[in-house]
Amino acid sequence: MHPKAIILVGGPSRGTRFRPLSLNVPKPLFPVAGKPIISHHIAALSKVEGLKEILLIGFFEDSVFSSFLQSASREYPNLNIRYLREYQSLGTAGGLYHFRDEILRGNPEQVFVLHADVACTFPLIEMKKFHERHRGLCTILGTKVPRESANNFGCLVAKPDTNEVYHYVEKPESFISNLISCGVYLFDCAIFEEIRKSLENKKDNVETDIYGREIFQDGNKLRLEQDLLRPLAQARKLFVYETKDFWRQIKTAGSAVPVNGLYLEQILKSNPEKLAQSTPNGPEIVGAVYIHPTAQVDPKAKLGPNVSIGPNVVVSKGARIRDSIILDNVDIKQNACVLHAIIGWDSKVGCWSRVEGTPPSAHNSTMITKNGIKIQSVSILGKEVSVKDETIIRNCIVLPHKELKQSCENEIVM
Repeated sequence: MHPKAIILVGGPSRGTRFRPLSLNVPKPLFPVAGKPIISHHIAALSKVEGLKEILLIGFFEDSVFSSFLQSASREYPNLNIRYLREYQSLGTAGGLYHFRDEILRGNPEQVFVLHADVACTFPLIEMKKFHERHRGLCTILGTKVPRESANNFGCLVAKPDTNEVYHYVEKPESFISNLISCGVYLFDCAIFEEIRKSLENKKDNVETDIYGREIFQDGNKLRLEQDLLRPLAQARKLFVYETKDFWRQIKTAGSAVPVNGLYLEQILKSNPEKLAQSTPNGPEIVGAVYIHPTAQVDPKAKLGPNVSIGPNVVVSKGARIRDSIILDNVDIKQNACVLHAIIGWDSKVGCWSRVEGTPPSAHNSTMITKNGIKIQSVSILGKEVSVKDETIIRNCIVLPHKELKQSCENEIVM
């Protein structure tokens, strides 16, 4: 059996909650743990036996992924990795159906489908083994979340003995289950017939006005979760494989920080040689820390846990960084402190300054403001932000190209 894989990357009209970081790089290519988000998807897919082709589907311009595809092809020479651009946003299932001939080329028996904005250990090999034991059309990766946050996701009700899903509801108004969809699927290729049926039903149900025009202009969009999974559950063709490992969505810019930490901890367990180590003549390293080879870190600095340092970063004497992502060409001056933060490209943090956030408290929360006030969370500096010496930035989101000469707290600096 040789499967194919699809990564749904969305488009420029998505990821608005990821601003200001998505103003400079599309969310799927934002670096966490030293690599673009979808590189972690590809690394997991590369380990699936017989998988030779990965298709990215979205509606970004072709040029957005060209450089990434070149580097990914060099890293994985045995994989054919391509980008297929939708002519418009077709919905998560609509894009699959639009490119069905390309997906079915070579007669694969199964297709992995992964959303780009999820992070987990991607137990794809285990999913595949489970899928081959049952007779359903789809295996969905599931996980359990706290009861109070379950309604933010697609909720599954499954038989405990067989893991057959008999009820699926996308973001229910009342509590259904704390077992949710992770946004990772394995389909038999017969799924395209089910998508065709769903598309026909959706077209039949689109209302028109007195002039015969569709009232819902996106009525032809077909979504995996709302339009396909529920009928599959009703037809007893959907099964769930539950993961006990970590899982998070990457919706807001601040959510990249805990995801960065989770991936770094995974690397520390599996490939610790890829991470920085404390040495007699080097900086103090605590826990999982990634430092790009081109970065310069003073021996008197202290980094970690859960820190990623990007290309050409300069970290000066006495600087303290933890639970943070430092992007390319950032200059962190002497005795500066960066905690629970993302420092954008080409930014500068002055001497004795602090850029500080608070750890995200809600599980996978996507809220940025409440009642017009910024919720306490990770602090984010956009591209080319300058923080002057002895300035404190606490729990703020700062848009690009700003010069901060005085301290601020709980603000969105525009």
